[in-house]
Amino acid sequence: MTNPLIRKLERRDFLSEAEREVLEGAVARVKEIGADEDMVREGDRPTESTLLLEGFAARYKILASGKRQITAIHIGGDFIDLHSFLLHTMDHSILALTPCKIAVVPHGTLREITERHPHLTRLLWLSTLIDGAIHRQWLVSMGRLPALGQLAHLLCELLLRLQTVGQADGNGIRLPFTQPELGDVLGLSTVHVNRVIQELRNEGLITWRGDTVTITDWERLSEIAEFDPTYLNLEREPR
Repeated sequence: MTNPLIRKLERRDFLSEAEREVLEGAVARVKEIGADEDMVREGDRPTESTLLLEGFAARYKILASGKRQITAIHIGGDFIDLHSFLLHTMDHSILALTPCKIAVVPHGTLREITERHPHLTRLLWLSTLIDGAIHRQWLVSMGRLPALGQLAHLLCELLLRLQTVGQADGNGIRLPFTQPELGDVLGLSTVHVNRVIQELRNEGLITWRGDTVTITDWERLSEIAEFDPTYLNLEREPR
C-alpha cells in the first residue's frame, strides 16, 4: 500500500528489503477521502502523518478576504504533513482536490523509525527538503515568470513528479483540476488561466482533453518555463 512512497524514495537511493518492510508496517490504517474534503486544518495538532497513496491534494491558506492561495500540489507517494511530526501545530490546511486514498502513520511510529533506522530517517528528511525546494521554485516562478511561463513550469514539474511514481503515460498526465483551482495555484484569475491554456494549445505545446494533458513539445515548453529539474533531486545516489 505504500508502494508510491517506496518508488519515490528508490528513485533517489537504494532501499533494503528490511527498510521496505518498515515502511509498509508503519501504516496504521488506510482511508478514503472525498474530493474537497480537508485532511488537515490550520490550527490542528495531529498525532499522525498522512501519506497520499492515490489522488491529488493541495496545501493552502485562506486570506481574510476569503481568497485562497494553494502553496503545494501533492501526488501519490507524498507524505503531505510529515512536518507535523516535529512542528506539531499546523499553520495551513490540506484538502483533497480529487477523491484520495491515504495511509495514516502515527507519530509514535515515525519517532521509532528515527531512533532505529538512520538511513530511512535521512530519506524522509530528504522528502521534506524536496518539498521545500519545490516551494522555493514556485516562489521564483510566480514572482518572476510571466503567466505563460508559470503554467508551463507547473506542467513540466508535474510530469516529472508523476513519472517518478509511475503515474504518467509517456508525456501525458491526468490533471483533474478546475481552472479556478489552477488560478489559486498560480495567483491568476480564471479568465487569465483560460487564456494561458489556449495560448499553450495554439502554440502546439500541449493538448488538453478533459482531465488529460499531454506535452507535445517538451523542449519548447521547458524553454518557456526556464525549467531546470535539479530542484527535484531525481538522481539515485547514496544519501
